[in-house]
Amino acid sequence: MTKIDKVRELIDSEGIDALLIMSDYNRRYLSGFTGSSGAVIITKDEKYLVSDFRYNAQAQEEARDFAFVLQKNALLDFLIQFLEEKDLNVIGFEGAHVNYNTYSRLEQKFDMKPLTNEIEKIRMHKTSDELQLIKKACEIADEAYEHILNYIQPGMSELQVKNELESHMTKLGASGASFDTIVASGYRGALPHGVASEKIIERGEMVTLDFGAYYKGYASDITRSFAVGEVSEEMERIHNIVLEAQLESLDRIKAGMTGSEADKVARDVIAGHGYGENFGHSLGHGFGLEVHEGPALAKSSDTVLAENMCVTIEPGIYVEGLGGVRIEDDCVVTENGLEKLTHSSKQLFIL
Repeated sequence: MTKIDKVRELIDSEGIDALLIMSDYNRRYLSGFTGSSGAVIITKDEKYLVSDFRYNAQAQEEARDFAFVLQKNALLDFLIQFLEEKDLNVIGFEGAHVNYNTYSRLEQKFDMKPLTNEIEKIRMHKTSDELQLIKKACEIADEAYEHILNYIQPGMSELQVKNELESHMTKLGASGASFDTIVASGYRGALPHGVASEKIIERGEMVTLDFGAYYKGYASDITRSFAVGEVSEEMERIHNIVLEAQLESLDRIKAGMTGSEADKVARDVIAGHGYGENFGHSLGHGFGLEVHEGPALAKSSDTVLAENMCVTIEPGIYVEGLGGVRIEDDCVVTENGLEKLTHSSKQLFIL
């Protein structure tokens, strides 16, 4: 069943005349159109892509299965006119993305029905084409990590490392970084989202790198922690505990588990070693067009994992004033468990 088939099932089940998509990621997902402005309208029988003259040729090239409609005035004004002309009255919309002003205008003319996160639920199940692009994004991240280990030296700033890492990913074919690269050394390793700073990396410190590549619109997201020279016994022990939790998760998580059950696997290992209070974030998240999307591997998640969902597995321990360790792999859920898509070494590497 194609993604459009799934949308049309949603149209039937919700009793709507059309689904209006205005958010960038969902518009791209459904149509293939990569432009920055426009809307997708899907009915029981038709598929329309609306955009302005800047994207005339691009839209028709990228969204060949859609009827292209050239907007003649402001997008919202044109959409209202178009929906009225097509006699579409009950309109499904993205409850999580449409702002109040847009909703107010549409609600004056149509029976508006919010379908919050319904397209995102479809997006959780990756197609074979999507998986190929994701695998390439992961390959780029792996190659970039190997490169940066040969580049980094004590005395460099975290920002120098970030810039070299991101530059190398583009040389490998990435369109850019999939998020703001984290380089957290020494005491800054206790910051789970410690984006690169001007801090100098010193011998005897642990360094956490959390980064990813965008390749043809799809993201990767990998984290490794390594040592610059010999580190303290406690930091080495923390690294070993995080690695144990991560490997246990990779071995046990499979289709049919809920996100909360998956999260508990790693959380139990870390708590068993006395660091439960130092693992404050969830085990992982989905990724694809966005680096953070469903499903969530978290205490509160009742989403059931299914084949072809892509998820990160990233336990961590953070001790204020000392540092931290996080180890993260990208994976795809299969019938038999998790297939790793990132393959960089996770053993404690000492520069």
